[in-house]
Amino acid sequence: MKGLLGWRFLVFFVAILAIAISVTAILDRLLEIYRTLLTFSPWLAGAVILLLVLVIALVVWAVVRYLGVFQQSDRRRPAPQISPDKTTAVEQNLCALEEQLKQIEDAISRQALQEETDALRSQLSDRPLQVVVFGVGSAGKTSIVNALMTEVGQSEVGAVGAVMGTTQVGKYYEPIRITGLKRAMQLVDTPGILEASAQGSDREASARELALNADLLLFVIDEDLRQTELEILRSLCTIGKRMIVVLNKIDRYLPSDVEAIMANLRQKLITLIAPSDVVAISAQPSPITLASGGVVQPAPQLKALKHRLVETLNREARDLIADNVLLRSQQISNQAKQIIDQQRQSQARSIIEKYQWWVVGAVFANPLPIIDLLATAAIHTQMVIEIGKVYGCAIDKNRGRELATSLTRTVISLGIVKGVSQIITTMISVTVVGLVVRSAVQSITGAYLTRIAGESFIEYFSHNQDWGDGGITEVVQRQFQLNRRQEFMQEFIKEAMQKVMQLTAN
Repeated sequence: MKGLLGWRFLVFFVAILAIAISVTAILDRLLEIYRTLLTFSPWLAGAVILLLVLVIALVVWAVVRYLGVFQQSDRRRPAPQISPDKTTAVEQNLCALEEQLKQIEDAISRQALQEETDALRSQLSDRPLQVVVFGVGSAGKTSIVNALMTEVGQSEVGAVGAVMGTTQVGKYYEPIRITGLKRAMQLVDTPGILEASAQGSDREASARELALNADLLLFVIDEDLRQTELEILRSLCTIGKRMIVVLNKIDRYLPSDVEAIMANLRQKLITLIAPSDVVAISAQPSPITLASGGVVQPAPQLKALKHRLVETLNREARDLIADNVLLRSQQISNQAKQIIDQQRQSQARSIIEKYQWWVVGAVFANPLPIIDLLATAAIHTQMVIEIGKVYGCAIDKNRGRELATSLTRTVISLGIVKGVSQIITTMISVTVVGLVVRSAVQSITGAYLTRIAGESFIEYFSHNQDWGDGGITEVVQRQFQLNRRQEFMQEFIKEAMQKVMQLTAN
């Protein structure tokens, strides 16, 4: 990173130095001209210098405008202002989401996502906080749920066993309110993760989905974190999930070992989770056999977890719900965006198909040398304007012409025109010769290049009028490679030849 900054500074310094030298040379030259003319007429000297300054300014403006056509780092839409208050931000986000859903044309998809959005909005009211118990199989997740439920007078609610996969599906329990908790919480038990089986993979997917919908996540472990567990925990923190890490089954360790494990956990998670959010418990201590032969079942050691739950949920309840709704609304927004993108691509490709066949007719009726693509400039300009409308971008004729001209120049500079012409000449088979063959090649090539242009503009508009880091050249090259597969070319040329034959018959 430092090397990159150093390189940029060097380039910037050299550029400033070059500009300074150029400006100095120009001023020196202007001064020399002024002194020479001054001997003839002061008025003439002033007029000539003013004219030269205007010419230089005009040249600079023309160069800047010309470069702007190729770079196309268009003005991006300003980011919406988000309120610092989370509840207000949630309302803004949901309103924006509803406006986004209106763009979906498929009624079934739109209705399904609208119902999910309505469900999210209803969650902003005073509802129980959803606490999801998550972790590897047999870490004691169900034991924790049983212990918490039993403490508030509920009977045990889940089977507990040593075999991984005891919890097969996610289980929602009746809301409870432990001592000191101002708001009810609903516990959700999840299947274990990291099970080595096909069924285990399905259960893990279910567990992860439940975790994503949690207001608060209890990440349960029964020993020091494995690397795979750490990666999952890190990914959940990355998307903003609030969690408490629970070290269970501490009755199996000596107090000194528990302290060592806890210190190691807190150090390992220091950049992800506050030390106070790592707690140690024993939800179902192992029975103790007395000297007399009797067996005693120790009470669960839940004090640290209950204290942290009460403190966290009482203090952060409002923010936890807001964060969860924001995250889930973003998931719905992503689904809507995919549907809208597919919808727009379908509409844009219909536009491309219309204009590519228009090009066949325009070029065939008045064939020009294929290197001169300006013959189809008007068609390309109108195509750009229509594709822009599909993506909600108001493009006038001047801007459309600039974009079409920019892409045409790029296609020519990359040698795509000649290459496509050769491919099509090789692939077509007609029984007539001479002008018809040449016209067919030119018109089909024009149609194909129109398709490349249209696909490139789809990519440009779908990225908020931005060609990306590689610029227009990289986009055009990528679309050319994607649309030169032999199967596609054969089908395209077959359809284009049918259009040509129709024109020949007419």
